[in-house]
Amino acid sequence: MDGGGRVFEPLTGRKPGGSPRPRGGAAGARKRRRPTAGRPGRFATFGPIATVQRQFERLVWALERFHWPRYGGVTATALIILSSIGFGIVRGGHTPVVVDWMCDVRDMGANAVGFRIAGVALTGHKHLSRDEVLAIAGVSGRSSLLFLDAAEARARLKANPWVGDATVQKLYPDRLAIDITERVAFALWQKDGQVNVIASDGTVLEAFVSKSVMTLPFVVGAGAETRARDFVAQLDRYPAIRDQVRASVLVAERRWTLKLKSGIDVRLPENDLPRALDQLATLEQDKKLLSRDIVMIDLRLPDRVTVRLSDDAAQAREEALKAKRPKPKGNAA
Repeated sequence: MDGGGRVFEPLTGRKPGGSPRPRGGAAGARKRRRPTAGRPGRFATFGPIATVQRQFERLVWALERFHWPRYGGVTATALIILSSIGFGIVRGGHTPVVVDWMCDVRDMGANAVGFRIAGVALTGHKHLSRDEVLAIAGVSGRSSLLFLDAAEARARLKANPWVGDATVQKLYPDRLAIDITERVAFALWQKDGQVNVIASDGTVLEAFVSKSVMTLPFVVGAGAETRARDFVAQLDRYPAIRDQVRASVLVAERRWTLKLKSGIDVRLPENDLPRALDQLATLEQDKKLLSRDIVMIDLRLPDRVTVRLSDDAAQAREEALKAKRPKPKGNAA
């Protein structure tokens, strides 16, 4: 009892230095140990809350009696550390670096037991150099033949625009054979002011235009890259016309217009292109039409040829016509 008359008792209900004594003697003790089914205590709960409470008590009881395996704490700590490292690698964007490092370690082990690539037989390359082909295929001095993926190397080679087809063969234990088929530069294609080198199938090979490709046919316009092969094949049948063409422009992806070196535009029809080229070749052979002072030749209509003179030629023609007109006779006085 403290100074205020209050008595402090232990939480278990026992008095210090003594043992608990049930009220009412032995009979009262036996009566207290008797289950009281159907008679809830003062703080009893019912329904879902009681169910949750019982499940929580069972979980606590199971955790108290669970025995961790030997070195379980060390294993759990190692897993946490490794997980943290992995999260940091992914979050920091270092995954490619780690993957490359692991591949290098793997290849070092394979090279140590005799799977180092000692020789590479490379055929079919003309535009691409040997070093460029090996770099595209992913073959380096650290690569091992054991872990080299031939299918992946072939796919990487075919992804290059200059490579039309490729074959990669692994010859164990230390040889590699690569055979490629290169595309050939066919024409120069201009679209939206950008000039690219294209192959005959329309594949863009590169944007850099060197002096070695300046003599290739020059096509302009959307869709011209895929239709250039057929058009150039027909134009090659008329060397006298082809040699005077500076550019071939595909208009609205329907018809071609020839831009000649002399400044003349030749408008070709959408259909029956061979007929128009035959007609143009005949006019050039018989009348030297392409060397005259004109700016446009329209061959779109099958039954006529329309020619537009230059400004100087039109003015000269007008003056010549005026000179030929008869002068009006004056009235006699």
